[in-house]
Amino acid sequence: MNEHYFSSKPSGDAAYKKIAVPIAGVVKEVTTGSGVFSLSTLDKGTTVLLGVVPEPSPTGNLLDIGSGWGPITLTLATKSPKATVWAVDTNERALELTALNAKDLGLKNVHTALPVDVPADIQFQTIWSNPPIRIGKAALHEILDTWIPRLALGGDAWLVVQKNLGSDSLQRWLEERYSPDFEVSRFTSEKSFRVLRVHRKAI
Repeated sequence: MNEHYFSSKPSGDAAYKKIAVPIAGVVKEVTTGSGVFSLSTLDKGTTVLLGVVPEPSPTGNLLDIGSGWGPITLTLATKSPKATVWAVDTNERALELTALNAKDLGLKNVHTALPVDVPADIQFQTIWSNPPIRIGKAALHEILDTWIPRLALGGDAWLVVQKNLGSDSLQRWLEERYSPDFEVSRFTSEKSFRVLRVHRKAI
């Protein structure tokens, strides 16, 4: 791939591609495209996250930070049909693909949006994310500072992070940044990934 998938407007032809992947335990055909993360398969980190994370809130607002072509969003929307699922990404092609896949799967509870277009008063009962670690610590921390404070009381964020890309240092930063109102823990380790839980304590 010549162009990085963090581009807001990937240039060139989208080169759409159909792949079969498990969504909430059932194999579905989805559309991916060039300039979008993991265009040929379900990436390992997302596979780990979706395999271990507890069920999302059945209602309220749910969030996928960095949706790509939408595997996390589609799973949230399938598992929680009465909830509203927000898919955010800075890559407009990724958002287009997520919206297309939601439509093709008959999921009517998905909203795709650039981060700046999510209404500021919305809080999230559940956040699932395979965050873009490779953008660097400062940019990653800025992204998390945008969304973690918007967890509803009693809500949980679940983040999958590769061990050799700084999962332990990210956990320490989250603990230092959000204590005492949030509880940060390592939920599990699987293969080369850790799944972190950020829980907003109910007052």
